[in-house]
Amino acid sequence: MNQNIFKASSKIIEISQLGDERGYLSVVEENLSIPFEIKRVFYIYNTKKTVRRGFHAHYKTRQALIAVSGSCKVYLDDTKRKTDVTLDSPSKILILEPNDWHEMHDFSTNCVLLVLASHLYDPEDYIRDYKKFVEVYDS
Repeated sequence: MNQNIFKASSKIIEISQLGDERGYLSVVEENLSIPFEIKRVFYIYNTKKTVRRGFHAHYKTRQALIAVSGSCKVYLDDTKRKTDVTLDSPSKILILEPNDWHEMHDFSTNCVLLVLASHLYDPEDYIRDYKKFVEVYDS
């Protein structure tokens, strides 16, 4: 498959929280707080703390990960940088670029991880083999 390889750094962004004694509200908007058009939304929940999810990268799909409840960690590997980031607030968003191999882990019992994606599901967009991922992105 001939793919246009997208390389950028995944990063945490903070969005504003509006609130008072009634509670809080945070807003995400495509092409504003989220730097892409949102084509797909899904969420991960009821995941045991010992379970790791993900184990892939993408050719083109960008994602925004938000722990709307609870917390989890996301392991990121772009072949040069390997790090864990913690998502533990609905105002903290991980903008996940396609060139980051990612694994979600250490889910709290009440974690709901919301994912906003730039593309519809396409199995051809996934790189599920780590050796292939390194071949594609290690340059």
